[in-house]
Amino acid sequence: MKVVTLLTDFGDFYPGVMKGVILSLSPEARIVDITHSIEPQNVFQGAFLLYHSYRYFRDAVHMAVVDPEVGTERRAVVVESKNYFFVGPDNGILYPSAVEDGIKAVYSIKEEISELVGELSTTFHGRDIFAPAAAMVVNGDYTYFEEFDSRELKKLELFDYSVCDSKVKCRVVYVDRFGNIITNLREVRGKGFYCNGIEFPLVKTYSDVSKGESLSLIGSFGTLELSVREGSAAEMLGIERGGGWIELEVL
Repeated sequence: MKVVTLLTDFGDFYPGVMKGVILSLSPEARIVDITHSIEPQNVFQGAFLLYHSYRYFRDAVHMAVVDPEVGTERRAVVVESKNYFFVGPDNGILYPSAVEDGIKAVYSIKEEISELVGELSTTFHGRDIFAPAAAMVVNGDYTYFEEFDSRELKKLELFDYSVCDSKVKCRVVYVDRFGNIITNLREVRGKGFYCNGIEFPLVKTYSDVSKGESLSLIGSFGTLELSVREGSAAEMLGIERGGGWIELEVL
């Protein structure tokens, strides 16, 4: 029995339909929702959150769909790695996770797989292409897959920040519900950071500062986070969502 995980920007309704497709084709599958709250069309965020979640499953098929190019000629793919399968659009979302685990083979998904669903829309490949593909992987059925050169798989670099002397440029990957700003910066030094004229001292825990004070720390993603104890760094800096770049000065 394989676990099928789902990670999308779909919000409500659409994931339930995909689950229906998967279970109708592979009744023994166990489905786990990682999240359906990826910011709309934010492929980088989807790749980042998949990268930080895939390894906590065993014998899993990871289906990740953040697909701004749905309905175009972009490939729909299945990536087989050492310990997992990844299913989704070929736009980089699967790449960091699959590469880390070690890519064994890459397959394009034939549009004919939609025959298993009974329809093919130009807007909902999560239902018509990716869900049946995930089910077929669970079933060990490769009828609708065609192998291609893994070097053609679209790449995405998660840790593309830059550090020059005391200046840092990094991505805001994710703003969580607490208003913490998660960046992709792994290379952390100094006593803290300035951002937009506000000091974020580098600490180990939130309790190292008083309530309402700003701070920075290495969070559970292993990257720099800007926070406010029992407050919102996102509100303090006027950042509403991920996807943009910020510049920091090392203290």
